[in-house]
Amino acid sequence: MAATTDRDLRRLAFGTLFPGFEGVHAPPWLLELADEGLRGVVLFERNVSPADPDGGVAALTARLREVCPDVLVAVDEEGGDVTRLDHRRGSDVPGSAALGVVDDPALTRRVGAHLGARLHAAGVTLNLAPVADVDADPRNPIIGIRSFGSSPERVARHVAAFVEGQQQHRVAATVKHFPGHGATTEDSHYTVPWVSASREVLDARELVPFRAAVAAGTQVVMTAHVRYPALDERPATLSQPIVTDLLRRELGFAGVVMSDGLDMHAISRTVGQAEGAVQALAAGVDALCIGGDSTGPEMVELLVGAITGAVTSGRLSVDRLRDASARVDALAAWCRGGDATPLEDVGATFPDDAPGREAARRAVGAHGVTPLTAPALVLECHDEPGMAAGDVPWAIGAALSARMPGTVVVRLSSDEADPRPSLARDPDRPVVVSVRGLRRRPWQRDVLAAVRALRPDVVVVEHDLPGDPGLLGAHYLLTYSGSRVSAEVAADLLAGVPVDR
Repeated sequence: MAATTDRDLRRLAFGTLFPGFEGVHAPPWLLELADEGLRGVVLFERNVSPADPDGGVAALTARLREVCPDVLVAVDEEGGDVTRLDHRRGSDVPGSAALGVVDDPALTRRVGAHLGARLHAAGVTLNLAPVADVDADPRNPIIGIRSFGSSPERVARHVAAFVEGQQQHRVAATVKHFPGHGATTEDSHYTVPWVSASREVLDARELVPFRAAVAAGTQVVMTAHVRYPALDERPATLSQPIVTDLLRRELGFAGVVMSDGLDMHAISRTVGQAEGAVQALAAGVDALCIGGDSTGPEMVELLVGAITGAVTSGRLSVDRLRDASARVDALAAWCRGGDATPLEDVGATFPDDAPGREAARRAVGAHGVTPLTAPALVLECHDEPGMAAGDVPWAIGAALSARMPGTVVVRLSSDEADPRPSLARDPDRPVVVSVRGLRRRPWQRDVLAAVRALRPDVVVVEHDLPGDPGLLGAHYLLTYSGSRVSAEVAADLLAGVPVDR
């Protein structure tokens, strides 16, 4: 075998990195590194043009490919709460929980195909979706509504359908977060969560959707920064027993293994991003996602230096680095190969502008609700946005105002949560309370109790997973999603707009 030069090592290291960057145009440093061998980038809402989301991303990806034709462009477009292209207006497809409630894999496949076609048209080749985590603990602060449900079998069939639909457009699916983030009670953006389940429980619950995803041909699996003591003491991203022994050998996955963001505190505030990159590669990870925070050339060079230094010192074998880079190359070849169905042809197969609206209609549940007789007072209960979703519009107020002019929308928060002044100002209006995660947020329950004491006819719209039905009262709508399209369907029901159920 020919000797590996320093330049060869740098190119191999660049072949494993997926940084993020600032702005809607590719900065000069990114173009320079792409020319040197950088094979991937991750887009976030900061890279999406407000004026033309899809067109702006298409122009950005085209510019990157002028320098590196095979560059892989990744984005988080789960639908529902987690959207990058639609982060200013809300997603046009409901999230996984809503699709799980409908439980029609053919519809989920169409939703995946819709997203795949849209991303393909924008030049995106890798979608960091779907979530294959089973919603196993209602206290989970980061998965919840992003999961297809609490049944491993239900999650499995919808993960497989989503993968199949999306990948028909040569947009690689990224099934996450292996081997499962749904049973945690903490968020790996902030700490290192752990799952105490036995290997037998993991086999029967967490691993079921991932086995289905591998069988469906997913191109990428993303690891979780979560500890599973039954498998290893190290977080999955840094664990050879989990990545190589379990995922590669036991589950038979031959595609790209990608890390979750190395900037997340579970890595960056424990071993650090540079050391995390080396340990992840040694464990069997191929692609390193480093783009959550604004990533500049200094961070990329820090990681390249750490990786090449680890090879030179013997901590990381050059064969492992070659293998990782080769898998990323193979993924790029897969995305380039075949004929993706043109966007206009896909759209022609849908009975409406997108399958997301059908999914939202079929998911929304109405209990004791009749159309409003007058413009309402809408009280929206807003928490700080989560790290995965960001500040994406989700509540019903804007959609209801568009359908019933004169609607009054009041935003409440845990710091300003008293609804009584608003009720006193508008004593004769119907009252709607828009909540998100009532089961996990005591302050929202307090708001609702205060409203109900004065207005027992209040209508509650829950945009998250429902908890105890007794919390919701006699009049409520369940959307199972923080998407724009779900809020619009709920607003149609309240405004008396005919809805095809």
